[in-house]
Amino acid sequence: MPKLFRRPLLTRLLRLMAAFALTWVVLSWLLVLLLRFVPPWTSAVMLERQASAWLHHEPGFHLRQHWVPWQQVSPWVPLAMVAGEDQKFPYHHGFDFASIDKAIDAADDGRRLRGASTISQQTAKNLFLWNGRSFVRKGLEAYFTVLLELTWPKRRILEVYMNIAELGNGIYGVGAASEAYFGIPPARLSPAQAARLAAVLPSPRRMHADRPSTYVLRRADWIEQQMAQLGGPGYLDGHAPPQVPH
Repeated sequence: MPKLFRRPLLTRLLRLMAAFALTWVVLSWLLVLLLRFVPPWTSAVMLERQASAWLHHEPGFHLRQHWVPWQQVSPWVPLAMVAGEDQKFPYHHGFDFASIDKAIDAADDGRRLRGASTISQQTAKNLFLWNGRSFVRKGLEAYFTVLLELTWPKRRILEVYMNIAELGNGIYGVGAASEAYFGIPPARLSPAQAARLAAVLPSPRRMHADRPSTYVLRRADWIEQQMAQLGGPGYLDGHAPPQVPH
C-alpha cells in the first residue's frame, strides 16, 4: 500500500482509538458518579455467581441481597470490616503500598501469596469486574479504584462494600447476612456478631458465621481486639490517630 494511503488510515485508526478511550473514561466516570448517590441494584460479582449457578445447575441456589443504608447498620459492622480487612482504610488513597511490598516480598521468598487489596480495591472489583488474577482485571481494578477514591467519600465506599461483599454462598451484604445467620436486622448486630461476619470474608463459601469453625472463632476474637485498639467506630471518621495496631 502506498505511503500516501497508509498515513491517513493510521491517523483514522489513532483517532478512533482515542475516541473510544475518551468515551470509555466518560461513561465509566458517569456510572461511578451515579452510584455515589444511587444504591447499586446488583454487582458484577453477584451476576457472575448467579450465572455460574445457572450454568452448573446448582440445586436450591438462591442469591440473597438487599440494600441497607449506613444509618440502619450497627456501627460495629463497618469497623469490624476495616479491622479485619484494611485497617489503613480511613487514611490511604485506595492503595496500601506497604502491604503490596510485603506481599511481593513474601511471594519472592516462596511463601504463600498474601492478599494486599484494600477495601476500595475490593469494592471496585466486586461492583464492576469479575473474579480472577489476570493483569487486565488488575489494571481495570486499579482504574476503578482511582475513580471511586476521586468521586466517593470514604463512608460511601465502605457503605457499598458492606452491602455487596459476599458473606456466604449466595449471601451478599450485611442485610441478608444478619438475617440469615442471626435472625436480626443489621442495626442490632453486636460487636461479636459483626466480628464474626468480618471473619468469614477471606473465604465466605468455606467459612460460616452461623456455624463457626475454631479458626473463624479465633479470627473473630482477633478482629474484636483490633476494633478496641482502633478506638471504636470513631476511627472511621478519622477521630483516632492513624497509628494502626498489629
